[in-house]
Amino acid sequence: MARIIILGGHGKIARLATPKLVAAGHEVTSVIRKTEQVPTIESLGATAVVADLNGRNAKSFAKLFAAQDVVVWSAGAGGGSPELTYAIDRDAAIASMSGAAQAGLKRYVMVSYFGASLAHGLSSDHSFYPYAQSKAEADKALRDSDLDWTVLGPSALTDDPATGSIEVQEADGRVGTELENDSVSRDDVASVIVAAVDRDDLIGHTVNFNNGTSSIPEAFDSLLAES
Repeated sequence: MARIIILGGHGKIARLATPKLVAAGHEVTSVIRKTEQVPTIESLGATAVVADLNGRNAKSFAKLFAAQDVVVWSAGAGGGSPELTYAIDRDAAIASMSGAAQAGLKRYVMVSYFGASLAHGLSSDHSFYPYAQSKAEADKALRDSDLDWTVLGPSALTDDPATGSIEVQEADGRVGTELENDSVSRDDVASVIVAAVDRDDLIGHTVNFNNGTSSIPEAFDSLLAES
């Protein structure tokens, strides 16, 4: 059993992942923005903590992470202004990594997106630029840290029922370069999070994935065998 703290706990993926993590025997703390969200989170089996991530520094994240074992970052500005996107998806995410280090917490699972990279090729006036740049900078900061990190890169998200099957690609493209699909259900992303938390062999890996034909454990095993 691990003590897991989810940031962005009221998001769709986090709400799907929470009961799965609880069912797997973990103790879950879910960080949310609004008091009115507490009953929903508690109904999923988690402990709710109301905290604004915007402007939070490393020291305050360290306090938030006290007595935790694993951070799952599933927070985001959700299409807000560019300023808010930079503040949450980049600045708060990076501060949380420093906070995890200060708290002595090593395991960190980042929910990013498929193919996130500083080489995204978007011009600064493109509407997607703030998000692409923020996620890429946050992912790089995590990879450059001393944390036991895993970056998960789901492709286009759907609300389709879970399939339990995915196809994966290592960040450098060595595995599964000819992926057949270009989307994945949020419910399957939630299951990937749960599986990744318990896979120490995924530490140091960036996993891009879609829905596919392999079970999640089999897909992870295939990626690791080829990397």
